[in-house]
Amino acid sequence: MTLREMSEQRKQALAAEFELTSFPDALKHAQDVIVAQDDAVFRAQAHASNPPLIAAMRYAVRGGKGMRAFLVLESGRINGLTSARTGLSALAVEYMHAYSLIHDDLPCMDDDDMRRGCPTVHRKWNEHTAVLAGDALQPLAFDLLCDPCIGDARIGLKLVRGLARAAGHQGMVGGQMMDIAAETRDTPYSLDQIIAVQQGKTGALIKWSATAGAVIADAAEDEFNALDLYGEKLGLAFQIWDDVLDIEGDAQAMGKAVGKDAARGKATFVSHLGLDGAKRRARDLVTEASDALNIFGDKAETLRQAARFVISRDS
Repeated sequence: MTLREMSEQRKQALAAEFELTSFPDALKHAQDVIVAQDDAVFRAQAHASNPPLIAAMRYAVRGGKGMRAFLVLESGRINGLTSARTGLSALAVEYMHAYSLIHDDLPCMDDDDMRRGCPTVHRKWNEHTAVLAGDALQPLAFDLLCDPCIGDARIGLKLVRGLARAAGHQGMVGGQMMDIAAETRDTPYSLDQIIAVQQGKTGALIKWSATAGAVIADAAEDEFNALDLYGEKLGLAFQIWDDVLDIEGDAQAMGKAVGKDAARGKATFVSHLGLDGAKRRARDLVTEASDALNIFGDKAETLRQAARFVISRDS
């Protein structure tokens, strides 16, 4: 194949992204983008030492649903962007998410042996490799966001600062700390406190992902705000459904242990609202998330399908 033919094939592939109006197809596309981008990142670093560390890093990224990557790509697509502009940002948030899961699974945290149907990183290798693989994925995520193919320095700074806040003490890590503290409290968390935990632990990265495409496209403020609200509602619905699955889910389908929150006596959305009440709240949040996208009209239908998927999944 000549360079011209390769270039034309690439153009056709990018153009086809705008035809991805089915959520399953768009999610599969996001998974393919992550694999391709991850291959490219480490192919460019083939000279790097520490093969076991790199193997553990890449192992942790593979096998997930790619929901956060999908949100980055789709929020870009409805703003007229293809994965040529948004792909690295999609990979960046999956790196950040993978780092959090590696550390979350450690014996000093949730002490899980299985993740995504496979041994957790510290079980497949050892604890120090797991800690360092997570440590390495986090800065690599920020490194990717500085790539000039995403946009100018102003765009890169917005992405980096936003992800730092979403992942740090104001977001994911802060939520994780509150979640761990819940296990040793004399009294269970209130519903408002659980919402605060989950807006950090789970919701912050989802919100960042849902708005990243708008940031890269330098979209209008009202469009950014619509995606921000969508991400907020979606993130909360996602966590409520995780609590539902911890009660109703199948460990084999989930690829990890279930029933751990109840065994530890932790307050959850289900313990506060009841199983049926939690499901109703999740459905209401999906409706609110979908309504937030009205400004985009039919262009946002795939994002609406994604919201409905969140409360129909079994893993």
